[in-house]
Amino acid sequence: MAALAYTLGKREINHYFSVRSAKTLALGAVLLLAVCHAASRRYRGDDTCEYLISSGRFLGEKVWQPHSCMMHKYKNSEAKNCLIDKYIAFVGDSRIRQLFYSFVKLINPQVKEEGNKHGNVPFEDTSASIKVDFLWYPEVNGSMRQRIKTWTEGSAAKPHIIVAGAATWSIKIHNGSNEALAQYKVNITSIAPLLEKLAKSSDVYWVLQDPVYEDLLSESRKMITNKKIDAFNEVAVRILNSSSRNSKDKVKMFSVSKLIAQETIMKSSDGLHLPESSREMNAMILMNVWCNKIMKPIDGSCCQPQPPFTLIQKLAFFFFTLSIIGYLILNLIHRNNHRKNKPCTDLESGEEKKPAINIPISTLELLLQSFCKLGLIMAYFYLCDRANLFMKENKFYTHSFFFIPIIYILVLGVFYTENTKETKVLNREQTDEWKGWMQLVILIYHISGASTFLPVYMHIRVLVAAYLFQTGYGHFSYFWIKGDFGVYRVFQVLFRLNFLVMVLCIVMDRPYQFYYFVPLVTVWFMIIYVTLVVWPQIVQKKANGNCFWHFGLLLKLICLLMCIYFLSYSQGAFEKIFSLWPLSKCFELNGNVYEWWFRWKLDRYVVFHGMLFAFIYLALQKRQVLSEGKGEPLFSNRVSNVLLFISVVSFLTYSIWASSCKNKTECNELHPSVSVVQILAFILIRNIPGYIRSVYSSFFAWFGKISLELFICQYHIWLAADTKGILVLIPGYPMLNIIVSTFIFVCVAHEISQITNDLAQIVIPKDNATLLKRSESNASFYSLYYESPNKVKLKGIALQIRNGR
Repeated sequence: MAALAYTLGKREINHYFSVRSAKTLALGAVLLLAVCHAASRRYRGDDTCEYLISSGRFLGEKVWQPHSCMMHKYKNSEAKNCLIDKYIAFVGDSRIRQLFYSFVKLINPQVKEEGNKHGNVPFEDTSASIKVDFLWYPEVNGSMRQRIKTWTEGSAAKPHIIVAGAATWSIKIHNGSNEALAQYKVNITSIAPLLEKLAKSSDVYWVLQDPVYEDLLSESRKMITNKKIDAFNEVAVRILNSSSRNSKDKVKMFSVSKLIAQETIMKSSDGLHLPESSREMNAMILMNVWCNKIMKPIDGSCCQPQPPFTLIQKLAFFFFTLSIIGYLILNLIHRNNHRKNKPCTDLESGEEKKPAINIPISTLELLLQSFCKLGLIMAYFYLCDRANLFMKENKFYTHSFFFIPIIYILVLGVFYTENTKETKVLNREQTDEWKGWMQLVILIYHISGASTFLPVYMHIRVLVAAYLFQTGYGHFSYFWIKGDFGVYRVFQVLFRLNFLVMVLCIVMDRPYQFYYFVPLVTVWFMIIYVTLVVWPQIVQKKANGNCFWHFGLLLKLICLLMCIYFLSYSQGAFEKIFSLWPLSKCFELNGNVYEWWFRWKLDRYVVFHGMLFAFIYLALQKRQVLSEGKGEPLFSNRVSNVLLFISVVSFLTYSIWASSCKNKTECNELHPSVSVVQILAFILIRNIPGYIRSVYSSFFAWFGKISLELFICQYHIWLAADTKGILVLIPGYPMLNIIVSTFIFVCVAHEISQITNDLAQIVIPKDNATLLKRSESNASFYSLYYESPNKVKLKGIALQIRNGR
């Protein structure tokens, strides 16, 4: 009964929810969300700077998330480069002084909080010509007004950034009287025109007063209550925003500090001043407000304008537009012809004439249809990760955010367990399943920000290595068994691997090496091909006639291993090879190939291990050493039990070692040599017991068939800011947002997989002469693309990728 209910349940799900209906639903969701976000931007405005300094929430104790955008964590060197030749002034009381010190420490962490607490504090960095002053004006009064007036009318150097604020001293000195509030209103009214005049040439921020923790206040500060602070803040907001509400050059209200203080003031040492972590957040927000538009960090979307279109992007837009128009015209002609051929009733006999035979879709129509769909999908990519239509948020790792989804997909995978069509080791269904669950785990790893947790990072590195292991195993097996070294096969593989990435390089204005995994599998495929195609070409058919050829192939593999070993320890030789034109155009980032060398070196042996495993397995299979019947153990019971025990111990031993890693650099050094241990252990555990080898998860296998598209698409339509953040389609509801964005993301990846397959049949002809001509034209196009002076090369891309390893 349980098995029957299980089968019926799957049939019901598959009957009512097809891939086609899912894609239709995803398209409707995208259109609806785009309209809602566009309307929201128009109504609320699209100034992310305003959101940065006025709204947000805590993701963790020390992680602040601004509303709708991402905040970059600036390093000292970045802060100096941004603020070079700048003058910043902090004007106010002791709270502003603390903010001043936190800001200065972003430039120079060695600065000490010392000196006269009730006096001016200067700071200067001569190496970058940066000047930051704290000016002691604890009350909004005539003295503060005179200082501001000297900047507007006098000859004194005018600051580029002014951060001001005061009120608690007025409350304290006047014992919280109503007269103090009235005088504060008069005084701030007198300085408002001066601040607005300054705002025309400088960035002026008025810091609203943070709440206090009244239980910790000393007796001399008991009159400073949150009710009084709210009243003073209300006066400041009403007056400073009254005359310049709709003006671009206005005094900006820095109210985010108040939101941060509401969550952290109870950790204050005296109930009045913020804890250090909160002050650092405020300083980092100020740095993002000014520097993001200058430094343009990938993970700092707040205050960044939409990047201008490059020439190549404009040409791509024009091409896709023409494709859509062409397809619509052809489709219209096709429908009109269909209506003319529609069966009609014979008036005399009353019988229907036989319908005309349906004409299959032409190659041109299929080509235009594919480019039409691809153009619409690329528009969605651009809107998600280049335009400022949808929101973005920073990642924040928690164990539950990573492990709970893992458990969830494991349950789904078990629910969709079916019998395999064949029971060979690493059969197609099993490898698709393997790719599928690995890809889902990697996706969860990326969106959860789990790279900060070293044990998870080391296990994910094994999954990436396992993909490359399958590359070695799969391509070696094909060439060894089929003996097909024709250029048609080569170009088919290269097209399927690289088509989507090449389109994204154009549409998203990113270098080829940015999508590092595709260059990695592409290069390894070519290495496998060259290794086997060079003289003497040794294939299974030839080797079966003479065992000598097996030794010849082993000699080839040994030569390959020696080359890999040499290049991995000779960075200079590696860089010379890949710095040659045209390879340099594909593999350089920021003018060098170091990043590519690092990526290649990290899993340098695992493809060789996959090739060697395929050779040994196929040799054992040919000699009928293995029992691959349904339900049969792979070896004799005794041997199977021993190997299974060794595999389980090896698998767990590696996991224990990976979980005990303390240093990422040291563990990465060992990873290339030891990752194969867990990979081989998994293969044996999965294949030795016959009953496990005879079943597979169709759920995981479905995802495995589109694993490459999932890996690439996540960069821009599931994650955001080139994987540094998370795409937010439904703000305020994190779980619902993940569900909806994931659903759309998977549908898009599946559609792109089908488009790639359709185009591969059209673009890659079987005629070698035609194929070579097309490849020459494509090579010429991409040569022009990479040489184009209009192509924007962002210098920070290499650094951002390196930081996220």
